[in-house]
Amino acid sequence: MQTQSLTSLWQFRQLGSTEWLPAQVPGGVHTDLLALDKIPDPFVGDNEKRVAWVAESDWEYHTTFNVQSDVFERKQIWLACDGLDTLASITLNGKQLGETNNMFRQYRFDVKPLLKAENNELVITFKSPVNYVTEKNNARPMNGVPQAIAGGPHLRKAPCQFGWDWGPQLPPIGIWKDIYLEAYDSTRITEVHLRQNHLNGSVTVSARVDVENVHAPLSTTLLVTAPDGSEQAESISFTSTSGFISMQIQNPQLWWPNGLGAQPLYQVRVVLSEADQTLDEKKYQMGLRKIELRQEADEWGKSFTFVVNDHPFFAKGADWIPADSFPTRLTEESLEGLIRSAVDSHQNMLRVWGGGFYEEERFYDLCDRYGILIWQDFIFSCSIYPLDEPEFLENVRVEVSENIRRIRHRASLALWCGNNEMEQGWAEWNWQNPELETLKAVYDKFFHHTLKDWCNAEDPDTTYWASSPSSDTPFENPNGQIQGDAHYWDVWHGGKPFTAYRNQYPRFMSEFGFQALPPLETIRTFADESEWNMTSYIMEQHQKNASGNVLMVRQMLDTFRLPKDFESLVYLSLVLQAEGIRYGVEHWRRHTKRVSGTLYWQLNDCWQVASWSSLDYFGRWKALHYAARRFYAPLMLSIEDAPPKQTIFISSDLMKDWSGKVRWALVDLDGKVLESGEKAASVSTNGVTEVESLDFSQHLNLDSRRELAFMAELWEGETCLTRQMAFFMPTKHLALKDPQIKSKLSVKNGVLSIEVVSKSLARLVEVSLNGADVVFSDNYFDLPAQTKVTITAPMPAGWDLKKAKAAFNVRSVYDTYSN
Repeated sequence: MQTQSLTSLWQFRQLGSTEWLPAQVPGGVHTDLLALDKIPDPFVGDNEKRVAWVAESDWEYHTTFNVQSDVFERKQIWLACDGLDTLASITLNGKQLGETNNMFRQYRFDVKPLLKAENNELVITFKSPVNYVTEKNNARPMNGVPQAIAGGPHLRKAPCQFGWDWGPQLPPIGIWKDIYLEAYDSTRITEVHLRQNHLNGSVTVSARVDVENVHAPLSTTLLVTAPDGSEQAESISFTSTSGFISMQIQNPQLWWPNGLGAQPLYQVRVVLSEADQTLDEKKYQMGLRKIELRQEADEWGKSFTFVVNDHPFFAKGADWIPADSFPTRLTEESLEGLIRSAVDSHQNMLRVWGGGFYEEERFYDLCDRYGILIWQDFIFSCSIYPLDEPEFLENVRVEVSENIRRIRHRASLALWCGNNEMEQGWAEWNWQNPELETLKAVYDKFFHHTLKDWCNAEDPDTTYWASSPSSDTPFENPNGQIQGDAHYWDVWHGGKPFTAYRNQYPRFMSEFGFQALPPLETIRTFADESEWNMTSYIMEQHQKNASGNVLMVRQMLDTFRLPKDFESLVYLSLVLQAEGIRYGVEHWRRHTKRVSGTLYWQLNDCWQVASWSSLDYFGRWKALHYAARRFYAPLMLSIEDAPPKQTIFISSDLMKDWSGKVRWALVDLDGKVLESGEKAASVSTNGVTEVESLDFSQHLNLDSRRELAFMAELWEGETCLTRQMAFFMPTKHLALKDPQIKSKLSVKNGVLSIEVVSKSLARLVEVSLNGADVVFSDNYFDLPAQTKVTITAPMPAGWDLKKAKAAFNVRSVYDTYSN
């Protein structure tokens, strides 16, 4: 098998124009125009609206190429297009090869009869996706999300690219994945199905190999290289179009999710040979593990627990959206930074949400390497789709088959899920009119039968789940708490207080969230200071959820005092989001026998926007991500505050039992201890321990409620592992004083240490370095009076201690209203 890349020397133009411009492939029209200064940055100000014409236009890409001699001499030559976005017509040397209408598929065209040794002309014409879906929707309306360009369900393109309640209306156009020639004489591998079987500690890896055009006895070899470099090989001979080969792995090393063990990876090669000549070869990365979704009857209904290597665990993670509205410009460094940030906050699962796209190989490579399990949605979300149209359905069938085959061998793959919130739509939204009844039956057949059958045929080893959320009983209580998974949005959309989370006991919480503004340094990249107001024109252009800023401020004023300026408002939005999500996760981790996982909405952003993310578009850690590192810690200390009572809990994900002690104190805001105690504590693997419940009624009156705090610490030997604080009044009513935070900075071996201490309680302390993006060992934490806390961060490249001291800033809630 020979290949020749065709990603060089492309040009593009708007259809009808005579001006050809240089193009980047893989890439897209928007990013090419931006690189040439032909359009303003779509992410700045209201430029999203100013560049709308780009997606409303047709475009043409063009290249010429010579064929490598080792390719040209082959009997079979195919043009392989791994990703065309989306409505493309392809011609080679003036002859049309075909048309495409699905960005999630690979398209292959036989080009041997048309190729010349030199000066081949390849032209790809892209029609406007906006015009296409508009025309289709005018003829047959399909319900979708109100923030999107109408008609998106008619086209197999990432739904969120037409707009979402956090994303812009910037549907890309172009060659978004690799394009190349693939050449061989007659025989090639068309499919490899890798599987693994675990039995009594032994692991067998097998491969079903499908081959095209078998004309002579062939040999297929399965080569497996262990993490230590040792290699095993097994070979078979066959003359049919399919063969099966297996081997028992010597001294198998098991792959585990993040926090539960290591992630050893095996390199697998499947080689097709004739005599001593290699005809074709496929390579894979594989982790040895078994995984199941355990659903068993219990006292609350039916469990929804993921089990890896016979070990049930609490899934800790978030929902993943495309990391850039223009995905081809996402760098390896940025993508790895996002995954590493999930790992560093103790997450072990991400849900690849059904409104985006099936991710690229590099994403799954990283998840395999770092131990992040993937809940993989198929790409259907919040809409009604024309699944009764035979051509559309066949298009989807090929898409599903290709992507299952591409991803199914991954150690990180945990679940296939049919769609996002569509079952809930049929059960609870405004889809109940008679004209849609036929499409409800179509939905039922497709997601509960057809797609399930396709999944079971292509990947019988991975669980299929019809929709998220779902009770696994079609159209009945999809958001229930008896069985299945749940999405809970009554706090954000319904305006309920954060305490409402404690009334929820889902079997698995796969979506819930609360918005925050992005950090101020991110706001600077899209809004001038003249627009730094929550209701300014530009700030509202970067808020895609209806009344989102109002919802944010309303909840903010239930918790905090009115901020004195915009910078304080940004900070309060960040800590408000962190406090709200913490409140929910801590509650659910106190009930892990009933609740088996939480995935907060959402991990990341696709542009600079007010959203539910814990990492902003640039990968900056918002307060929520620091909070996640604490509430997803393997050993979590939490306080169930129900004034006048305060109850201390320990929740554990550790693979072994733990014992230590808990120290607690009732203190005033200046640090004076009114009552204190210490108690030995232990918690079992996957366990929860209620350490102590304390009633402080005797200390509370109208005034003291504002002046007291409860503090609990978790100790192992002489080391304080973590600290938690709770209060008897909302933060806005606490009698906070100027904490007079003092800091001391030092540096050693490239690590900056910052020691902070305050005269009185400082709530939700934020530390920062002006001009540098660093991740601190902790941030947005409560600092009790007269308690020294040391945090660290890598020293920014090229900085010295003097520069770090000049750039250091610290603030707390008190600073948001005090002058």
